[in-house]
Amino acid sequence: MAPVQVNGDTVADHLVNQLLILGVRRIYGIVGDSLNPIVDAVRRSNKDGQGIQWIHVRHEESAAFAAAAEAEATGELAVCAGSCGPGNLHLINGLYDANRNRVPVLAIASHIPSVQIGTHYFQETHPDRIFNECSVFNEMITNPAQFPRVFASAIQHAWAGPGVAVVSLPADTSASRIQTSYPMDIVRPESPRIVPSPAALQELAAAINSAKKVTIFAGAGTKGAHDEVIALADRIAAPIGHSLRGKEWIQWDNPFDIGMSGLLGYGAAHQAMYDSDLLVLLGTDFPYDQFLPENVRTAQIDTRAEVLGRRTRLDVAVIGDVKETAQALLPLIDQNRSRAFLTQMVKKFERSMKTVIGAYKGKSAASMKPLHPEYVADIISAVAPDDTAFTVDTGMGNVWAARYLRMNGKRRVIGSFLHGSMANALPHAIGLAACDPQRPVISLSGDGGLSMLLGELITVKNYNLNAKIVVFNNASLGMVKLEMLVNGLPSFGTESEDVNYSALGTALGLHSVRLENPEDVEGVLTRELNRPGPALIECMTDPRALSLPPTITADQVTGFARAMSKEVLGGGLGEVVSMARSNLRNIPRP
Repeated sequence: MAPVQVNGDTVADHLVNQLLILGVRRIYGIVGDSLNPIVDAVRRSNKDGQGIQWIHVRHEESAAFAAAAEAEATGELAVCAGSCGPGNLHLINGLYDANRNRVPVLAIASHIPSVQIGTHYFQETHPDRIFNECSVFNEMITNPAQFPRVFASAIQHAWAGPGVAVVSLPADTSASRIQTSYPMDIVRPESPRIVPSPAALQELAAAINSAKKVTIFAGAGTKGAHDEVIALADRIAAPIGHSLRGKEWIQWDNPFDIGMSGLLGYGAAHQAMYDSDLLVLLGTDFPYDQFLPENVRTAQIDTRAEVLGRRTRLDVAVIGDVKETAQALLPLIDQNRSRAFLTQMVKKFERSMKTVIGAYKGKSAASMKPLHPEYVADIISAVAPDDTAFTVDTGMGNVWAARYLRMNGKRRVIGSFLHGSMANALPHAIGLAACDPQRPVISLSGDGGLSMLLGELITVKNYNLNAKIVVFNNASLGMVKLEMLVNGLPSFGTESEDVNYSALGTALGLHSVRLENPEDVEGVLTRELNRPGPALIECMTDPRALSLPPTITADQVTGFARAMSKEVLGGGLGEVVSMARSNLRNIPRP
């Protein structure tokens, strides 16, 4: 059924009609006086439920995060809105996240009356300046005649970036009449194939053919190129490491997988990168240069020339889609290459998965209290539906997702992986569940992140979203604590009083459970994660569980020892001993 068009000739009417034509079916936000003309047009579009749904969040930051998740999951334009001054200022954190993730989001920033701009009026800000850094387009419309072309340009920028387009609209402009016809000419052509130049391909092939040990490190740019990358790795006998953003696209059905590098890393990826003769970076702008080798010849393939070589040394630069590049390379690679390096790294990865990573998955972990977060994450991965979309909080949630969630080509993992904001998992889950009500959505939230935007539990309940909010409650900011320790600082300000989040969920009308006994974990998670509708599952996890990177520097060891000494001298000997026990009790003995 075609969407109902709004009758009227105001800017707000035309804006809503144009969004309907573009396929937009949701706007995330909080209503407010300067937004009233747009909100009323949204209301009038909703005859027979065919128009645009207004998703009433409890904080505009959540609106932007939710829109970002919807855009990332669908690839289509998603929309959020904020009223003048403080209302649209709250959008900024989620818009940074969306823009850095390069997803198409339109932010409608309503504004004070146009005649008052520049007079220090009540709630006056300057959204046309404020949002410049977190958008690919940011313009204010003060004359109704501007609207058609500026709005069209905003949408095309959001698609083309892709990224965030911000349109600022004073309330009087939104309510003003405009003479125009619909649909406006907003063009979204198919994305081009970016094929590398023959010279660049020959240079890359020569580098690969001359190297005895090649490692591939894959990022989000491998999306849609899984089979081609696997075929290339097979031909050049290269192990494949990946970034967190690359995990969902390349980890599954991958016999050459060696895990992940960086602060969240595991497996053999770090060693393979440093031991190789040639490191091939595929579709990744991996930011942590301390985990990239300085003395290994490096090739980088990306569609964006501006990212080439900005993180580490660059010996071979190729501009092109990963899929196109991998396909074109295959005929140029020498046959019968040695597979000794590949075999060595895959075996090292398998040992790591059975020992360090696997240490918290066996029978011993299933009997320890408080719950090991690793054990909980592993069970979640095992019992969650095959097509689950996971959202993960920044911090320790990222670690458990990186190491224990298993991909299969149908699952998604979405987080604030480039902006690194706390509290993203719950609002991301709202966007995913709102745009695809039938898909299972699981938010892996830390108690610190959940408490920042706790009000969004009301949003989940009010819209009966098919989202399971799993809370790793350790009454601690675990990642911050670890950062302090490796820098030689005793933890401070990272602990909080125990909060019963399941009781809070129950008070809000959410089906809620609290998990404390390890013998209950698998049964409860199997039942709760596979039931329809919203739920909150609180897991009481060990606050002393630490995550260590795949390689530890001498400075980190020194800092950790110094921090532990300060803890002991400060009277915290018991805490130090408890921390050691928590992290050593399941490690297999040789």
